[in-house]
Amino acid sequence: MSGLRVDAGWLRELRAKAVQPPLRPRVPLWAGESVIGSVEPEFLHQITLQPLTDGHHPLLKEEHPERLGWRLMGDVTTSLNRVALALLEAGLAGAWRNEQLAVPDQLGHRKGTVERAAVRPLGITTLAVHLVGQTPDGRFWVQQRAFDKANDPGQWDTLMGGMVSAADTVETALVRETWEEAGLHTADLQDMRYGGRLSTCRPCSDGMGAGYVSENIDWYCCTVPERLVPNNQDGEVEQFCLMDAGQLLDVLQRGEFTTEAALILCDVLKLP
Repeated sequence: MSGLRVDAGWLRELRAKAVQPPLRPRVPLWAGESVIGSVEPEFLHQITLQPLTDGHHPLLKEEHPERLGWRLMGDVTTSLNRVALALLEAGLAGAWRNEQLAVPDQLGHRKGTVERAAVRPLGITTLAVHLVGQTPDGRFWVQQRAFDKANDPGQWDTLMGGMVSAADTVETALVRETWEEAGLHTADLQDMRYGGRLSTCRPCSDGMGAGYVSENIDWYCCTVPERLVPNNQDGEVEQFCLMDAGQLLDVLQRGEFTTEAALILCDVLKLP
């Protein structure tokens, strides 16, 4: 959008946040011949696991140079969820949600599912969906995340943003999350369109600082008719606010938006 004053240094720094290397070396987490995540080399020595029903251990440490890392044994979903529970017991899991997320390999093929709380400590790639909502005159509906959220509490965000569960497609997650977070039915929104995909990877605090975010975000844009006002349904939003492009950019440059939302909104604003 023309006429917006952009701090070029801020924009470079923001974009650099999208792709950051781990703080410390990591090794692959294997399932068969597929890589499904990554962990710090000694991280999984901190948990205690019960054997599988066939007597085998759910995890095996690989020392061979061509297979260095940790290998899941047995059924991927069963073993991963045992690891998730062990991480919880050791105080190394993220916020427990009783929600299963799909576990893809390095080619994007689904290999199983795992509790959401384990994905960051295990460096598993996740899928999320965001929705940018504008009024007919071009203002932006944005939400402030609840102050008791486990991640980015009190930060500003797009109209809607959420994980895609193992039971969802991106499209069904878009519908469900738009209702839960904003109290809006996607059928009532106008000019719904796909905006693009943002891929991000960076260290995070899950796993006592040993976690790593690897996420693909499919984002959409829509027009929210004047008669509709967002109204949170799940208690995870502090408030909604309308901002014009200038106000939005000011808040973005003050660092008050989540990194993902800021990157998406910069694309919508067509910043250079």
